[in-house]
Amino acid sequence: MDTNSKNDEQKRLASRAFMPYPEVVLPSAVGGPLAGLSFAVKDLFDVEAYPTSGGQPMVLAMSGLKTQSSPVVSQLLEAGARFVGKTITDELAFSINGQNAHFGDPVNPRAPDRISGGSSSGSASAVAHGLCDIGIGSDTGGSIRAPASHCGLIGMRTSHGLVSLKNSLEFAPSLDTCGWFASDMDTFTKASSVLLQAPRCLAPMMPAIVKPRWMLGSDWWSMLNPEVELAHGFAMRGILAGLQAGSHRLTAFSIDFDALGPEISGFDDLVLAFRMIQAYEAWQCHGAMIQTYGLSLGPGVAERFHWASQVTAADYRKASKLRDVFTQWFDEQLGHDGLMIVPTMPDIAPLRSADSGSLDQYRAAAMRMLCVAGLCRLPQISLPLSERLGAPLGLSLIGPAGSDLALLPWAMFLMQSGTRPDCAVP
Repeated sequence: MDTNSKNDEQKRLASRAFMPYPEVVLPSAVGGPLAGLSFAVKDLFDVEAYPTSGGQPMVLAMSGLKTQSSPVVSQLLEAGARFVGKTITDELAFSINGQNAHFGDPVNPRAPDRISGGSSSGSASAVAHGLCDIGIGSDTGGSIRAPASHCGLIGMRTSHGLVSLKNSLEFAPSLDTCGWFASDMDTFTKASSVLLQAPRCLAPMMPAIVKPRWMLGSDWWSMLNPEVELAHGFAMRGILAGLQAGSHRLTAFSIDFDALGPEISGFDDLVLAFRMIQAYEAWQCHGAMIQTYGLSLGPGVAERFHWASQVTAADYRKASKLRDVFTQWFDEQLGHDGLMIVPTMPDIAPLRSADSGSLDQYRAAAMRMLCVAGLCRLPQISLPLSERLGAPLGLSLIGPAGSDLALLPWAMFLMQSGTRPDCAVP
């Protein structure tokens, strides 16, 4: 092994981003739109000749070597990208912290004293460390968006049902989506163009949005403390200048809870509905295994699965009905051309030394900001446009269901205008 290879291996080990599987080289196409780029895959997705652990030792023990890769893996290989490994996930994907009691906590290189965010923690860490160009993950309740914000990456949660999750470990099927990370917009756009190819997608996509109705998600912004809002100030001034240069307007938008009926009086009701749906489906997916084998689950994950075991079918039906009412209303507000700018997370990543109570409080605050796109099955792109105390902080763009490809040029605009206030709208 030459010096460069040794250094790369040391960097890989220090990142704690990857599962310790023996390397199996997967052939990729010669040439193609992703030639010269590399990718890593969250260990929820099957990769041929590798096991799938879901971040849980018993799942790993029962896995065996997979004989067929998930479609997203095959698409990247066919486009010429090189596979470099499977990455750590928070246990059974039931966390947004980036911590795994069994396989370790991936390091956040942008803020090493802070958590990486999860549950797509390893893929985010690998990209942030420069160990791969594209990181594949999943997002149910924020598992792409949280680590993207915390690690200073571009991260996309796709519209629910658009990108195939075949040959992957389910968590909450009506909420689970595929997503990915990149550190720059060029790589992100290339990967998105491959993974969002119309013939491969499972649902129709919207055409380009030529003249968006720009919306500022006032409810999200009102959740921030003054220090965090101030940290977003530079990027927002640039975005406003860019919009004005293109004769676009940014209009404040607030959710009209009075119009939604007595069952939905505020964000607490939305969060509870999301949690009920997520928990019930997660228990349907994993409850029998947890009970049969008496799984030793890590801190936080164990408590959440215990709570999930108490959610009844009646609770689930009630939450699903609330979801349908809210989704119909919110979809009407977005229409076919509404693009909403919101902060991704309530603050920078918590410290690695934070106690469980502090992490639970942060999770609760985060779920208020993350639940809308999840409930409404919408795409959301987090962009690394801000920082506070030297740590990254993301701004997000939410669009209508199926607008994933249409969001890309406008995400590019936000990236450019957020750092260059004189940038013109495309």
